[in-house]
Amino acid sequence: SPSCPRDGGTCPCRVSSVLNRDVKQFGKKHMFDASEETCWNSDQGPCQWVTLDFPHTVKVSQLHIQFQGGFSSRLCTLEGCRAGEEPVKISDLYPEDINAMQISLLKGLGGFQVEETVLDKLKITFQKSTDFFGRIVVYHLGVLGERL
Repeated sequence: SPSCPRDGGTCPCRVSSVLNRDVKQFGKKHMFDASEETCWNSDQGPCQWVTLDFPHTVKVSQLHIQFQGGFSSRLCTLEGCRAGEEPVKISDLYPEDINAMQISLLKGLGGFQVEETVLDKLKITFQKSTDFFGRIVVYHLGVLGERL
């Protein structure tokens, strides 16, 4: 289960698809297991996505993501909302097509930027896959912030 911002708890997570529906080998849990050997691998198709439903309202300050080069996204759209509200666009991110961990920091400290946002739900949509078939491979996804 994904780590919630700084509270050590877990968050329900959903993904758009899993390669060949093989959740044991390529399921969403692998984005959060801190293993370099496992990953979430989406099936093919445009606009893959991940949603996180936090059990408490959080103030998100950073997003950490590690793709497999060749299966990354040139454009990620972040949307979020408070409980009972419709999601609104927070930001567009433009990650690099590399294997290394990419960290979004606030206030222009480097990496790609994310506005600090208070929310209960976060959706990351991978708009432009670098893979011809639209597959996305994520080895690590982390959301940092604080519980309110």
